[in-house]
Amino acid sequence: MGSEVIEPQSIRNVTVVGDPDATTRVVHRLLRDLTRTGTGVSGTVRWTTDRTEHMIRIAELSSRAPIATLERSIRVADGLIAVMDATAKRDPRLETALRIADDHQVARLCLVTGLDHPTAGFGHCVRTVADTHGAVPLALQIPHGLGTEFEGAVDLISMGESEPVAAGLAGNHRRAAEQWYRHLVDTVMDEHAAATPGVPGPSKIPAGRLHHRIRYLTHIGDIAPVLCDTTLRSHIAPLLDAIVRYLPSPLHVCQPEHALDY
Repeated sequence: MGSEVIEPQSIRNVTVVGDPDATTRVVHRLLRDLTRTGTGVSGTVRWTTDRTEHMIRIAELSSRAPIATLERSIRVADGLIAVMDATAKRDPRLETALRIADDHQVARLCLVTGLDHPTAGFGHCVRTVADTHGAVPLALQIPHGLGTEFEGAVDLISMGESEPVAAGLAGNHRRAAEQWYRHLVDTVMDEHAAATPGVPGPSKIPAGRLHHRIRYLTHIGDIAPVLCDTTLRSHIAPLLDAIVRYLPSPLHVCQPEHALDY
């Protein structure tokens, strides 16, 4: 029986860290209804983004684990997904995990959950990332409403590229989305590319160019992309696409202790 040849560039080794109940739910959703191997709350999924199939290896890490365990597990991770609770004002252990990731230059994404709860807040999750030294939080999605009015997420890159998507937002939602998109472009693009003389606000940047800049800045630890958890209302595809687009393959991880397998 022959063994399958896998291109290392197509591999993503991802550790999901946060409150154990939240991380278990996220990992189960990542594995649910997709081709997978593994048992419990770790395994492998195949996912195609931008016409290329990737292998995503997923492991779970509780932020309640002893500090030594957090340190050891994060240090050898290729990429991290920090699961944040929109209803919690502070989570010191998750903040510790983010600082460890910064200390060891581990690329990370942040996933905000609980946006449909009455006490949910999105801005304080973004500020939590900003208050930990290192990466600048970069919202790629913002919630469309909060609490009982939560209707899903607005994808800022799609909105910036497609006028029909932007036209689907009205009033305060559209103004807020445009402000967040302007911040995204200003953060990842240089001054010349972000603005066009005589045109108010940022230029419309092609999605592929933004993906490239976000990937580069995530790899070097300058930014931490932030997404909204909408899997109760839609598919987990946006998170899987973000994992593939922005987190590094084993070949792009600098630390010598990293390997192709856990």
